[in-house]
Amino acid sequence: MKGDIRITKSKFLKIKCPKCNFEQVMFGKATTIVKCLGCGNSLSKPSASKSKLKAKVIEVLK
Repeated sequence: MKGDIRITKSKFLKIKCPKCNFEQVMFGKATTIVKCLGCGNSLSKPSASKSKLKAKVIEVLK
């Protein structure tokens, strides 16, 4: 498989905490609970394929 390039649909998300408005970057398919680095509020929970977000998505990063 030398020379094969693997293309993924996974993306990083820039999100904003609804509680303290702190902005941070997270992986869109995170397998752990993501907490706000500012206040400790839970921002997402792992799901079958994608994370269930409780925060506002500001930007989708590539």
